[in-house]
Amino acid sequence: MGINIGICEMEAPSAPCRELRSRIVRVHVGDAPEFRDYVSCNRVVPLDAARGAVGDWDAFLKRNRINAETDAVYMDKVKKDDDRSVLDPLATDVPTGWMDADGVPEDVVERAVAAGGDVLTGWDMLTFEEMGEMCSGCPLSWDKGRGCIGAFGPDNSLLPEIAGRHGCPIVASVPEASKEGRRFSSDDAAELLREVAVLREALPQEGKAMVRRYSGPVDRMEAVARISQSEGCGFYFF
Repeated sequence: MGINIGICEMEAPSAPCRELRSRIVRVHVGDAPEFRDYVSCNRVVPLDAARGAVGDWDAFLKRNRINAETDAVYMDKVKKDDDRSVLDPLATDVPTGWMDADGVPEDVVERAVAAGGDVLTGWDMLTFEEMGEMCSGCPLSWDKGRGCIGAFGPDNSLLPEIAGRHGCPIVASVPEASKEGRRFSSDDAAELLREVAVLREALPQEGKAMVRRYSGPVDRMEAVARISQSEGCGFYFF
Protein backbone atom coordinates (compact mmCIF):
# COMPACT_ATOMS: atom_id res chain seq x y z
CA MET A 1 0.00 0.00 0.00
CA GLY A 2 1.09 3.56 -0.67
CA ILE A 3 0.63 6.93 1.01
CA ASN A 4 -0.41 9.98 -0.99
CA ILE A 5 -0.34 13.73 -0.38
CA GLY A 6 -3.36 15.90 -1.01
CA ILE A 7 -4.42 19.53 -0.83
CA CYS A 8 -7.68 20.47 0.95
CA GLU A 9 -9.11 21.97 -2.22
CA MET A 10 -12.47 22.81 -0.64
CA GLU A 11 -10.72 25.35 1.58
CA ALA A 12 -9.34 27.27 -1.41
CA PRO A 13 -11.65 29.90 -2.98
CA SER A 14 -9.66 29.77 -6.24
CA ALA A 15 -10.25 26.03 -6.80
CA PRO A 16 -12.40 25.77 -9.96
CA CYS A 17 -13.83 22.42 -8.83
CA ARG A 18 -15.04 23.79 -5.51
CA GLU A 19 -18.56 24.69 -6.67
CA LEU A 20 -18.95 21.38 -8.52
CA ARG A 21 -17.82 19.34 -5.50
CA SER A 22 -20.26 21.29 -3.29
CA ARG A 23 -23.29 20.71 -5.51
CA ILE A 24 -25.15 17.46 -4.83
CA VAL A 25 -26.57 16.02 -8.05
CA ARG A 26 -27.78 12.55 -7.06
CA VAL A 27 -28.29 10.57 -3.87
CA HIS A 28 -28.73 6.80 -3.69
CA VAL A 29 -31.81 6.03 -1.59
CA GLY A 30 -32.51 2.44 -2.66
CA ASP A 31 -36.14 1.45 -2.08
CA ALA A 32 -36.64 3.52 1.08
CA PRO A 33 -40.39 4.33 1.27
CA GLU A 34 -39.68 7.90 2.44
CA PHE A 35 -38.08 8.78 -0.89
CA ARG A 36 -40.12 6.60 -3.25
CA ASP A 37 -41.85 9.58 -4.89
CA TYR A 38 -38.49 11.14 -5.76
CA VAL A 39 -36.64 8.14 -7.20
CA SER A 40 -35.78 8.36 -10.88
CA CYS A 41 -36.74 5.55 -13.25
CA ASN A 42 -35.36 4.01 -16.42
CA ARG A 43 -37.71 3.13 -19.27
CA VAL A 44 -36.74 -0.48 -19.95
CA VAL A 45 -37.80 -3.17 -22.44
CA PRO A 46 -36.93 -6.84 -21.66
CA LEU A 47 -34.59 -8.42 -24.18
CA ASP A 48 -37.03 -11.05 -25.44
CA ALA A 49 -39.75 -8.47 -26.04
CA ALA A 50 -37.31 -6.13 -27.78
CA ARG A 51 -35.96 -8.90 -30.04
CA GLY A 52 -39.47 -9.86 -31.12
CA ALA A 53 -40.40 -6.26 -31.89
CA VAL A 54 -37.42 -4.92 -33.83
CA GLY A 55 -36.81 -7.79 -36.27
CA ASP A 56 -33.12 -7.92 -37.22
CA TRP A 57 -31.52 -7.77 -33.76
CA ASP A 58 -27.94 -7.27 -34.89
CA ALA A 59 -28.97 -4.43 -37.18
CA PHE A 60 -30.94 -2.84 -34.36
CA LEU A 61 -27.93 -2.95 -32.02
CA LYS A 62 -25.64 -1.54 -34.70
CA ARG A 63 -27.79 1.40 -35.77
CA ASN A 64 -28.45 2.40 -32.14
CA ARG A 65 -24.87 1.67 -31.01
CA ILE A 66 -26.06 -0.54 -28.17
CA ASN A 67 -23.67 -3.04 -26.58
CA ALA A 68 -24.53 -6.62 -27.51
CA GLU A 69 -23.95 -7.64 -23.87
CA THR A 70 -26.78 -5.44 -22.57
CA ASP A 71 -29.19 -7.11 -20.13
CA ALA A 72 -32.20 -5.14 -21.44
CA VAL A 73 -32.98 -2.30 -23.81
CA TYR A 74 -32.89 1.06 -22.06
CA MET A 75 -34.98 3.55 -23.97
CA ASP A 76 -32.60 6.44 -23.35
CA LYS A 77 -29.99 4.49 -25.35
CA VAL A 78 -32.24 4.01 -28.39
CA LYS A 79 -31.21 6.67 -30.88
CA LYS A 80 -33.45 6.00 -33.85
CA ASP A 81 -36.97 7.44 -33.71
CA ASP A 82 -38.48 4.53 -35.66
CA ASP A 83 -37.11 2.05 -33.11
CA ARG A 84 -38.29 4.22 -30.23
CA SER A 85 -41.85 4.29 -31.56
CA VAL A 86 -41.84 0.48 -31.82
CA LEU A 87 -40.37 -0.18 -28.39
CA ASP A 88 -41.90 2.55 -26.25
CA PRO A 89 -45.29 0.76 -25.83
CA LEU A 90 -43.37 -2.26 -24.46
CA ALA A 91 -41.30 -0.28 -21.96
CA THR A 92 -41.91 -0.12 -18.23
CA ASP A 93 -40.53 2.25 -15.61
CA VAL A 94 -37.87 0.58 -13.45
CA PRO A 95 -36.72 2.52 -10.36
CA THR A 96 -32.98 3.22 -10.33
CA GLY A 97 -32.65 3.67 -6.56
CA TRP A 98 -31.21 7.13 -7.22
CA MET A 99 -32.85 10.45 -6.44
CA ASP A 100 -31.98 13.41 -8.68
CA ALA A 101 -31.50 16.42 -6.41
CA ASP A 102 -32.56 18.96 -9.01
CA GLY A 103 -36.12 20.10 -8.29
CA VAL A 104 -36.38 18.11 -5.04
CA PRO A 105 -37.04 20.08 -1.82
CA GLU A 106 -33.78 20.86 -0.03
CA ASP A 107 -34.91 19.24 3.22
CA VAL A 108 -35.62 15.97 1.36
CA VAL A 109 -32.12 15.97 -0.12
CA GLU A 110 -30.64 16.67 3.32
CA ARG A 111 -32.56 13.73 4.85
CA ALA A 112 -31.42 11.43 2.03
CA VAL A 113 -27.79 12.41 2.58
CA ALA A 114 -28.17 12.00 6.35
CA ALA A 115 -29.55 8.49 5.76
CA GLY A 116 -26.11 7.52 4.48
CA GLY A 117 -26.73 6.96 0.81
CA ASP A 118 -23.96 7.36 -1.75
CA VAL A 119 -23.75 10.90 -3.10
CA LEU A 120 -22.74 12.08 -6.57
CA THR A 121 -21.67 15.69 -6.95
CA GLY A 122 -21.25 17.88 -10.00
CA TRP A 123 -17.58 16.88 -10.02
CA ASP A 124 -18.49 13.18 -10.21
CA MET A 125 -20.58 13.83 -13.30
CA LEU A 126 -17.61 15.11 -15.34
CA THR A 127 -15.74 12.88 -17.76
CA PHE A 128 -12.08 12.07 -17.11
CA GLU A 129 -11.20 14.39 -19.98
CA GLU A 130 -13.16 17.26 -18.43
CA MET A 131 -11.58 16.63 -15.04
CA GLY A 132 -8.11 16.60 -16.57
CA GLU A 133 -8.73 19.84 -18.42
CA MET A 134 -9.92 21.57 -15.25
CA CYS A 135 -7.01 20.22 -13.20
CA SER A 136 -4.43 21.27 -15.77
CA GLY A 137 -5.38 24.93 -15.39
CA CYS A 138 -6.02 24.90 -11.65
CA PRO A 139 -3.78 27.03 -9.38
CA LEU A 140 -3.88 24.18 -6.83
CA SER A 141 -2.55 21.65 -9.33
CA TRP A 142 0.83 21.29 -7.67
CA ASP A 143 1.75 17.92 -9.22
CA LYS A 144 3.08 19.32 -12.52
CA GLY A 145 -0.41 20.08 -13.78
CA ARG A 146 -1.74 16.60 -13.06
CA GLY A 147 -3.87 17.60 -10.08
CA CYS A 148 -3.77 18.26 -6.35
CA ILE A 149 -2.94 14.68 -5.29
CA GLY A 150 0.43 12.92 -5.62
CA ALA A 151 2.53 10.14 -4.17
CA PHE A 152 4.40 10.36 -0.88
CA GLY A 153 5.62 6.79 -1.10
CA PRO A 154 4.99 3.26 0.18
CA ASP A 155 3.69 2.83 3.72
CA ASN A 156 7.05 1.23 4.65
CA SER A 157 9.00 4.29 3.46
CA LEU A 158 12.08 5.09 5.54
CA LEU A 159 11.59 8.82 5.03
CA PRO A 160 9.50 9.30 8.23
CA GLU A 161 12.19 7.50 10.24
CA ILE A 162 14.89 9.70 8.72
CA ALA A 163 12.75 12.77 9.41
CA GLY A 164 12.37 11.75 13.05
CA ARG A 165 16.14 11.55 13.48
CA HIS A 166 16.56 15.05 12.04
CA GLY A 167 13.87 16.90 13.97
CA CYS A 168 11.12 16.99 11.33
CA PRO A 169 7.90 16.15 13.22
CA ILE A 170 5.37 16.56 10.38
CA VAL A 171 7.17 14.19 8.00
CA ALA A 172 7.99 11.83 10.87
CA SER A 173 4.26 11.59 11.67
CA VAL A 174 3.09 10.87 8.10
CA PRO A 175 2.17 7.16 8.64
CA GLU A 176 0.15 7.97 11.77
CA ALA A 177 -1.43 11.06 10.18
CA SER A 178 -2.49 8.96 7.20
CA LYS A 179 -4.14 6.33 9.40
CA GLU A 180 -5.86 8.92 11.59
CA GLY A 181 -7.10 11.09 8.73
CA ARG A 182 -5.31 14.08 10.25
CA ARG A 183 -5.52 17.41 8.45
CA PHE A 184 -2.73 19.99 8.53
CA SER A 185 -3.62 23.67 8.21
CA SER A 186 -2.13 26.32 5.97
CA ASP A 187 -0.25 27.55 9.03
CA ASP A 188 1.58 24.20 9.15
CA ALA A 189 2.97 24.78 5.66
CA ALA A 190 5.80 26.97 6.99
CA GLU A 191 6.96 24.12 9.23
CA LEU A 192 6.76 21.65 6.35
CA LEU A 193 8.93 23.95 4.24
CA ARG A 194 11.46 24.08 7.06
CA GLU A 195 11.47 20.29 7.23
CA VAL A 196 11.90 20.04 3.45
CA ALA A 197 15.05 22.18 3.70
CA VAL A 198 16.36 20.05 6.57
CA LEU A 199 15.71 16.81 4.70
CA ARG A 200 17.45 18.05 1.56
CA GLU A 201 20.61 18.47 3.61
CA ALA A 202 20.09 15.29 5.62
CA LEU A 203 19.48 12.83 2.77
CA PRO A 204 23.07 12.90 1.43
CA GLN A 205 24.23 12.05 4.95
CA GLU A 206 21.96 8.99 4.82
CA GLY A 207 23.57 7.77 1.59
CA LYS A 208 23.18 8.16 -2.16
CA ALA A 209 20.41 5.55 -2.27
CA MET A 210 18.30 7.65 0.08
CA VAL A 211 18.82 10.72 -2.11
CA ARG A 212 17.64 8.82 -5.20
CA ARG A 213 14.71 7.25 -3.38
CA TYR A 214 13.34 10.22 -1.46
CA SER A 215 14.23 13.37 -3.41
CA GLY A 216 10.94 13.03 -5.31
CA PRO A 217 8.70 12.93 -2.21
CA VAL A 218 10.64 15.86 -0.71
CA ASP A 219 10.10 17.88 -3.90
CA ARG A 220 6.39 17.05 -3.85
CA MET A 221 6.04 18.08 -0.20
CA GLU A 222 7.67 21.39 -1.02
CA ALA A 223 5.19 21.95 -3.86
CA VAL A 224 2.28 21.11 -1.55
CA ALA A 225 3.53 23.42 1.19
CA ARG A 226 3.94 26.34 -1.21
CA ILE A 227 0.44 25.86 -2.63
CA SER A 228 -0.93 25.52 0.91
CA GLN A 229 0.60 28.88 1.83
CA SER A 230 -0.34 30.76 -1.33
CA GLU A 231 -3.92 29.46 -1.49
CA GLY A 232 -4.64 29.42 2.24
CA CYS A 233 -5.70 25.78 2.32
CA GLY A 234 -4.59 22.78 4.34
CA PHE A 235 -2.96 19.53 3.27
CA TYR A 236 -3.09 15.90 4.32
CA PHE A 237 -1.61 12.45 3.83
CA PHE A 238 -3.78 9.45 3.04
